[in-house]
Amino acid sequence: MSEKVSLKEIAIVFTKLGFIGFGGPAAHIAMMREEVVVQRKWMNEQHFLDLLGATNLIPGPNSTEMAIHIGYDKAGWKGLIIAGLCFILPAVSLTGVLAYFYKLYGQLPHIQPLIYGIKPAIIAIMLGAVFPLAKKSITSSFLAFLGLIVLTASLLGVNEIILLFGAGILAYALFYINIIRQNTLQSFILLPLLLSIQSTFFNTTNRQLFWIFLKIGAILYGSGYVLFAFLDTELVQTGLLTREQLMDAIAVGQFTPGPVFSSVTFIGYQINDLSGALLSTLAIFLPSFVLVALINPMMKKLRNSKGLSVFLDAVNVASVALIIAVCVLMTRDTLISWQPLVIALLSCIVVFKFKKVNSAFIVLGGALLGYILF
Repeated sequence: MSEKVSLKEIAIVFTKLGFIGFGGPAAHIAMMREEVVVQRKWMNEQHFLDLLGATNLIPGPNSTEMAIHIGYDKAGWKGLIIAGLCFILPAVSLTGVLAYFYKLYGQLPHIQPLIYGIKPAIIAIMLGAVFPLAKKSITSSFLAFLGLIVLTASLLGVNEIILLFGAGILAYALFYINIIRQNTLQSFILLPLLLSIQSTFFNTTNRQLFWIFLKIGAILYGSGYVLFAFLDTELVQTGLLTREQLMDAIAVGQFTPGPVFSSVTFIGYQINDLSGALLSTLAIFLPSFVLVALINPMMKKLRNSKGLSVFLDAVNVASVALIIAVCVLMTRDTLISWQPLVIALLSCIVVFKFKKVNSAFIVLGGALLGYILF
């Protein structure tokens, strides 16, 4: 688990994931597990789960933070930067191109058939990842019961942060009720970060965009849909962006690979061209790099403390339950006709029967079938 990996290999893996990472954070994490645990054996299942739990406990885009965690874990500070940038840049670049043509022509290209095919394939990839993760994380009947509670509550609409911290705190409290003594209580505190940015070359609009997106990146928990709620409040209701532009930004975030936060690149370009896109993108992702750099060195200490290890185990189970909930909701919303059902079944056969097939080929196969069938 402590063996180092070359920066070149990290760049290759996360650039590829940046290009094929359709389907949102849960799907991205499933693909990362396939690459770093199954294919390359950079870390074991337990450590991957611990990093997943850590990403869920801090604000920001989960899959981007997971990439940054893995990069930092395998190659230190340089790995942190390379993994994060290589995962983000494909989505940001594609979004920037779309933003340019959208501003030029006022409409988005028609590539929905490809997306209709990709979504069922993503469900199969997620299912392929979630079973081993669940098997590894559920080590007792209590954790199994806790996972079921989190899954049910998530499907009923309970906030994921409440579920994550609630699961951890409950397990932690029960540990101290049932274990006679624990004198090596360890705790950690995230110190507030003061980020001072030189603004002499910013115009007023760019300065406003930068601080809006820096604030969102530093405090936002939850999915991309929560991001869009923030954007509606910060940009649409203040007149910086129209609601139609916001809806188109949501569409771009859905049908481009990589983190949905790349929608911010599209929005920044619409408001203030290239400089707005670049500064908005920098601002939304910057807190993730800083937070992961602070959290990652603490992971071994967390695991070595009995009490906090119990907390982390519960958070890991809750994280897997949340991925299952996403998979259930995606299945409900996607498999609404025979075409996506066929694509999902064929993808599941490949995922479970031919386990060495890379997820990139499954995504491409789904896109091709979508183009043919729809």
